[in-house]
Amino acid sequence: MVKVITYGTFDVLHYGHIRLLERVKELGDYLIVGVTSDDYDKTRGKINNQQSLMERIAAVEATGIADKVIVEEYEGQKIADIRKYHVDIFAVGSDWTGYFDYLKEYCKVIYLPRTVGISSSEIRHSQRSLSLGLTGESNFLNKVATECRVVNGINLKGICAQDTELLSYEIRDLPVVTKNFNELLSYVDAVYIRSQPAVHYEQIKAALKAGKHVLCEAPRTLSVSQWDELAALAEENNAVLMDAIKTAYATAYERLLLLLKAGKIGDIISVDATCTSLAHSLGSGEKKYEWDNIYEWGPTALLPVLQILGTGYKEVKIVTRHADKEKKHDSFTKMEFIYPEAVASIKTGNGVKSEGELVISGTKGYLYVPAPWWKTDYFETRYENPEMNRRYFYQLDGEGIRYELVTFAKAAFSGENFYNIAPEISRVISRLMEKFVCGIDVVEI
Repeated sequence: MVKVITYGTFDVLHYGHIRLLERVKELGDYLIVGVTSDDYDKTRGKINNQQSLMERIAAVEATGIADKVIVEEYEGQKIADIRKYHVDIFAVGSDWTGYFDYLKEYCKVIYLPRTVGISSSEIRHSQRSLSLGLTGESNFLNKVATECRVVNGINLKGICAQDTELLSYEIRDLPVVTKNFNELLSYVDAVYIRSQPAVHYEQIKAALKAGKHVLCEAPRTLSVSQWDELAALAEENNAVLMDAIKTAYATAYERLLLLLKAGKIGDIISVDATCTSLAHSLGSGEKKYEWDNIYEWGPTALLPVLQILGTGYKEVKIVTRHADKEKKHDSFTKMEFIYPEAVASIKTGNGVKSEGELVISGTKGYLYVPAPWWKTDYFETRYENPEMNRRYFYQLDGEGIRYELVTFAKAAFSGENFYNIAPEISRVISRLMEKFVCGIDVVEI
């Protein structure tokens, strides 16, 4: 029996895929098809699959061509699979010609011409396109614009900014550049909001009333009542309203949460997150558009606390220090939480520096993410016995922004909720921002 193996993503399965599988099957008697996992696709730069792994496997199985379907999860697996299944022939499309020649040591390698004029990327692009507008003056939007280029289905259309000083030439050259937010809305399907938090509510409300999808940098609002109103408005208008906290979309951070839920370090007793920067105090050029420190860093620092321990804390104490006599901006804020069976703390600072690490303490060990933990690509589980310690690495592209954009586009196209940040967590973040604004449970130093 001649065994043949091939691999692919097989997203949005089409005639080209089917014809390739048929031709590969003709090379032998038994066909094994490896379908790449979502995580492995991310490491290869394929970050906007329209279908889940299970959907893609089901589509391949439904063709009836494959005798066995397996999952490809890591680089180098092809050699292991060829040995494990005693494969005689490895076959793949001709666009990979030469790339897999190293497998000739283990089996015969054949490159087959693909069906001309058909590709999953072209199908996705032709079927779905989301015109996106940006609003705000932050140079962070330059990163967002860069990541938009690598996400199929997102067409960056314009910017609403009162000042373009900090924005890239790429953004300034967009088809629509305006100071009028409503004008921007008339040209786009969705908006990414990075304006001052105090104006989030009005901008989100205007966008939702216009039937536009919204991706807004957290905090979404500075009050719970406004949060509730906007959530109801989004549902009423069948629009996506999603918080942007890029850390939530980092693969390593997602895996970290799964390990904790699996009891890897036992019961969680404490979560401590620190996010600080000296950028503004050193004169970054963005100072006139500076957010309050707690708005800039607070949602990110709160993310692991609320996702790991939940939103049911019993008590919170907020200690803050202002950067100037006018008390326009806080330079340092610390929040301490008491839960029924755990505690947590966050430290945030602009103009104050500390080790930007995340430490999660458990009854069996602890999990450590080194600075800058909010760009999570590596973490460790540590124990009393150091021989049990483990290190975990996951590639992070675009600081998580591109994965966030993919999720947003997917939600907009499908109408389904794929968010990595639960609504109740977003709502509690707004509640804590409201406490800060109103001076509730706040001590100034």
